[in-house]
Amino acid sequence: MVVKLVKIAYNKKLDMPLLANERRGAVTRMVSGFKPTWMVTNIYDLTPADLRANGIKVVLTDLDNTLIAWNNPDGTPELHHWLNLLELAGIQVIVVSNNSRARVDRAVAPFNLPYIHRALKPFALGLNRALRRWHLRRDEVVMVGDQLLTDIWAAHHSGVRSVLVKPILKSDAWITKGNRLLEKVVMWRLHHNYPELTWQEDLNERKAH
Repeated sequence: MVVKLVKIAYNKKLDMPLLANERRGAVTRMVSGFKPTWMVTNIYDLTPADLRANGIKVVLTDLDNTLIAWNNPDGTPELHHWLNLLELAGIQVIVVSNNSRARVDRAVAPFNLPYIHRALKPFALGLNRALRRWHLRRDEVVMVGDQLLTDIWAAHHSGVRSVLVKPILKSDAWITKGNRLLEKVVMWRLHHNYPELTWQEDLNERKAH
């Protein structure tokens, strides 16, 4: 009996580092799902030249606080100019939003943009619908959004590259405020695991991975 008890205690001590490593590995794998390909200050900094240089022909974009301010559905002159530049370059812009059809339709009507509503991000369903509907190749698509927990996670799990941008407004709709608190924790962990992650002015700077 004494020998058996000693053996159990000894094995348990040996197993502890292994279990700790397994837990750390699981956390690292989970956090990597929130890691964007690029972190760019503003969606309007994505130029046609940079997009083409990276083989991107289609921009999937979140709506509120990425493309337009959540409380200003009419957009800005800067947005109109950016959309015109991409259209002239033959780069398509498609909105992928969790909002209702009525909300998205109202917001994109002035810009005549195609869209996916009720995208159910962070699930990849909405992005995959866009890929199928417009017959898009994953390596020619990028997803742009201001939220790690929805936009970037969905992009990662649909197999497309992603750009995290800073929200247009510091304030958020009430439904997003809870995500922002969790996002701070995730961002801290990302910087801990990937110290090279930095905000960029364009896609020509160092990629996040």
